[in-house]
Amino acid sequence: MSNPKHQDSAAEGLLEDMAPVDEHAVAAAAQTRAGALRGQPPRLLQPNRKQIELRASDLESLLGEDHRARLVWGYVERQDLSRLTEAIKARGGNAGRSAIDPRILFALWLYAVLDGVGSGREVARLTQEHDAYRWICGGVSVNYHALNDFRSGNEALMDEVLTANVAALAAAGAISLERVAQDGMRVRADAGAASFRRQASLAQHLAEAGELVREVKRRARDDPGASSRKAQAAKQRAAQEREERIRQALEQLPQVQAAKRRNGDKPEDARASTTDADARVMKMGDGGFRPAFNVQLASTCEDQVIVGVAVTNAGSDMAQMAPMVEQVIERTGCTPEQWLVDGGFPAHEQIDAVHEQTQGQTDVIAPVPEPRRKGADDAPPPDKHQRKQDDSGPVAQWRERMASEQIKAVYKQRAATAECVNALARNRGLQRMPVRGLRKVRAVAYLYALAHNLIRMVKIAPQLVGLGTGASAPAQAAA
Repeated sequence: MSNPKHQDSAAEGLLEDMAPVDEHAVAAAAQTRAGALRGQPPRLLQPNRKQIELRASDLESLLGEDHRARLVWGYVERQDLSRLTEAIKARGGNAGRSAIDPRILFALWLYAVLDGVGSGREVARLTQEHDAYRWICGGVSVNYHALNDFRSGNEALMDEVLTANVAALAAAGAISLERVAQDGMRVRADAGAASFRRQASLAQHLAEAGELVREVKRRARDDPGASSRKAQAAKQRAAQEREERIRQALEQLPQVQAAKRRNGDKPEDARASTTDADARVMKMGDGGFRPAFNVQLASTCEDQVIVGVAVTNAGSDMAQMAPMVEQVIERTGCTPEQWLVDGGFPAHEQIDAVHEQTQGQTDVIAPVPEPRRKGADDAPPPDKHQRKQDDSGPVAQWRERMASEQIKAVYKQRAATAECVNALARNRGLQRMPVRGLRKVRAVAYLYALAHNLIRMVKIAPQLVGLGTGASAPAQAAA
């Protein structure tokens, strides 16, 4: 066993033999090494976004319990879509591909509207990349053709769902029909300004389109090769569609000419669009003139719930009040007490019609136009609230009503309601119609109204909405 004292003395001897450390030399060497390292590139953990990752996760865990997508799905689950499911032919062991659940397409469009997305192609892309859209699909592959066909081809269904929605809110006492505000909103049509042509030009284009259809058919007969059948069919379909659009424009031309006569313009200047025959050139909010549709929305003043939707191709609101009042009564089963509109609505015939429809139960609240001066310029203008000689009883009552300060204060609710609802629709993407034709445009307007009412229902009647789950119908039944 070694002696510890001997070991200590040996260590001390070794320390004495070592040369003293030159601190300046050590510092110089360290600086040299640091300089050499600075000249070399740094080592960084850089992203590699092309690498493939496999994650063990389910769609249900991607969204929170109170996510908007669950809200939309919970609303759609409560709607009656039997009109669509009964039309599906893929049943039992029959041949054919299984159909996409209509609830998926409906929920995708509602969520897309709330998200400000109006393109079918964009929605289809989001179903592959966005967690909320993927959750709604639940693994079902959806293409933009199915999405666009659902939106543009279900005007009647959207109308029925809106009626059921409004009627349920009225029955539950969640909305008040005491005051309803109506306003029109010009929405840009999907038609170019250069597509509007007069009758002679339309007739010439129709003849050229017919000749093109015949030429395409002749080429298809002369070249029956299997490799070009698909291209030939596409060319023939495009030529036939153009011919049909021009024919529709010619059919719409008499209506445009009649409108020109009513406005005191020359009927020969009437033009119709070869892109969207139902579109009309209207004066927009910025003062310009562009192809557009007139979207009419009626909303409750207290709750800002849309209870009426109409779409016309008339640039004026003058004849839109009485039809909207009738529509709201049919949807809700209730008669509004006060109907608020701006100065573009109250034509005398419309006031009389509303009085007759509601048996005097609905009071029209709208500004009385300033009277035209007659006689000397310095003569005081007549009182616009006094009954005129040719006024009917309802019109005279309207004039007298609008002289009240209390009614003038009530009228201020019109802008706070109608303008707000219109602004929300535009913020959600209702800037330009993505479809063509009055029928398809109405379907889009209904969809925006349903999306708006869904958000309002969350605040005023959450018991009518509910939150959706990811469970399928068989799984829920088994539970």
